[in-house]
Amino acid sequence: MTTSSPAPTSLMANAIRALAMDAVQKANSGHPGMPMGMAEIAVALWSRHLRHNPKNPHWADRDRFVLSNGHGSMLLYSLLHLTGYDLPMDELKNFRQLHSKTPGHPEYGMTAGVETTTGPLGQGLANSVGMALAEALLAEEFNKPDAKIVDHHTYVFLGDGCLMEGISHEACSFAGTLKLNKLIGFYDDNGISIDGEVVNWFHDDTPKRFEAYGWNVIANVKGDDVEAVDAAIRKAKQSDKPTLICCKTVIGEGSPHKAGSHDAHGAALGADEVAATRKNIGWNWEPFVIPQDVYAAWDAKESGANVEGEWNKRFADYRAKYPSEAAEFERRMAGKLPADWAQKAQAIIAGANERKETVATRKASQQAIEALAAVLPELLGGSADLTGSNLTNWKASKPVRARKEGSSGIQWGNHINYGVREFGMSAALNGITVHGGYKAFGGTFLTFSDYSRNALRVAALMKAPSMFVFTHDSIGLGEDGPTHQSIEHVASLRLIPHMTVWRPADTVETAVAWTQSVEHKGPSCLIFSRQNLQFSERTDAQIANIAKGGYVLRDWNDDVPARKVILIATGSEVELAMKAIEPLAREGIAARVVSMPSTNVFDRQDAAYRERVLPAGVRRVAIEAGVTEYWRKYVGLEGGVVGIDTFGESAPAGALSKHFGFTVERVVETVKATLG
Repeated sequence: MTTSSPAPTSLMANAIRALAMDAVQKANSGHPGMPMGMAEIAVALWSRHLRHNPKNPHWADRDRFVLSNGHGSMLLYSLLHLTGYDLPMDELKNFRQLHSKTPGHPEYGMTAGVETTTGPLGQGLANSVGMALAEALLAEEFNKPDAKIVDHHTYVFLGDGCLMEGISHEACSFAGTLKLNKLIGFYDDNGISIDGEVVNWFHDDTPKRFEAYGWNVIANVKGDDVEAVDAAIRKAKQSDKPTLICCKTVIGEGSPHKAGSHDAHGAALGADEVAATRKNIGWNWEPFVIPQDVYAAWDAKESGANVEGEWNKRFADYRAKYPSEAAEFERRMAGKLPADWAQKAQAIIAGANERKETVATRKASQQAIEALAAVLPELLGGSADLTGSNLTNWKASKPVRARKEGSSGIQWGNHINYGVREFGMSAALNGITVHGGYKAFGGTFLTFSDYSRNALRVAALMKAPSMFVFTHDSIGLGEDGPTHQSIEHVASLRLIPHMTVWRPADTVETAVAWTQSVEHKGPSCLIFSRQNLQFSERTDAQIANIAKGGYVLRDWNDDVPARKVILIATGSEVELAMKAIEPLAREGIAARVVSMPSTNVFDRQDAAYRERVLPAGVRRVAIEAGVTEYWRKYVGLEGGVVGIDTFGESAPAGALSKHFGFTVERVVETVKATLG
């Protein structure tokens, strides 16, 4: 059945309901309730306000849409399909099936139009804060009084679960402080989660909570009324604060027997209920069939091309007036490094080598950041209230601040004080990164990577080039004691797929770690010491090999007949390995020292290189101030490990090193025991 007149909004909303329940029913898996309950909200936003172009999902000035309650992914997939993105109906039919473009939760890089990976509740909300912050900073940096090329909104759908997660407090408090007025959230207030009615465990006064954060709150909006939602969006756009639109909805709306119940949340409705829902909402088409007038009402290809075309004209005028700024904007939004980056990176590394400084690697990191900031205007740093300890600022850094009372927006800066919000910082970083325009990093103590762990994992899932700086990396932290001393953290971070972890041993390795992280197409963790680490002399060839993750720092003398051992070390323990060479020689043992600042990068090298560095048949001993089990992959069961498998203690760093056996004597004893 088709008609020539435009489809009413009720049909547009019911198309979402039908696709959601049909796809979940076919998969016999998924969450139909949220898409069915938020359908009219989606109609209001996507058909009347969202500036996007389905034929160019990467248009720089598009509005960003984030589905923080990502379990309701069929809402987003339905919208992408209906508005004209490259998501054919066959993909909706393959919902949650192997290799489909419609996985159970939205995945960045897999489906055109998906702006970020969501599913772990609350993180999409925090991502959206990062996106809105990136937009605000880019607008301050590139817009001119007579030319505005950055002017878009970030819209986020969120549910009760997102607001129960602690990260929502971190992110939304931060957004309110910075007055990110281009951020508009839609709270799906349906009162239901998996376990039932949330009033039994979630009784917050959400509007007052967000008002306390400094948000503009529009409360008690009828979520099934397109006109009411439309009016709320128009009002939100006039605010000088971020806005939360609180939408009263019914989960599974349209389902005659399961609407308003947790039975509609996380399971297929069942064939009988799907049929009953079709009848109840007047949807007279077979599964996965959309009438042409509904397609026509949703189709955003022409309007999207027009809105991008208008922007292209503005940008052409901008380029004519401001050619260097236009070229810089295009380069950065494309994620390209400056044309002379390779030479500049080599100069940064060479400078560290020439200075030959013995400093803490956190200080070496700050020196690298200083050099990077001079050649990368897109560098955007920050710290979770530990700037003076993480050393994540630099001489020319400028803090990001909200404008004075009575004005909207932010004052441009390139360093962000995130406050004590490790998780929120890391998830916001991911939002900044996938938005584009900045190379972003944020710092905290390594032990507190635990707080931000899931954001690191999501960064790895997205292969987003976020850079996470972690200092105070071991028992070398000293007096703060075991709550702050990282034991298992480095090893556990190395286990995250697609994550690259660097634990450099001195200034040169630190410079390499930073330049490699800037170039890397995925996320990086940079691990730095509190205590000073000895500078090591190297040849040009050795410096070049640092970028391979592991290399021979000092080789054994083949002219001297002796038993041989390979000492593998990272970070602060490389110095210990170097000091063990002479005592071992006196025992008739020749030691090769392999510095391995990044096991992840070393493992990516070809077999021939890895064999040259770690030849078979030679016993190995690993040395690292962390858990020992990780190193068995390199030393085998017959090798030795000088590490620590207990928590630390509170004492000066030198006393702790001696107490836990990070001494030359223990290295020699371990080598002798390993060689037999």
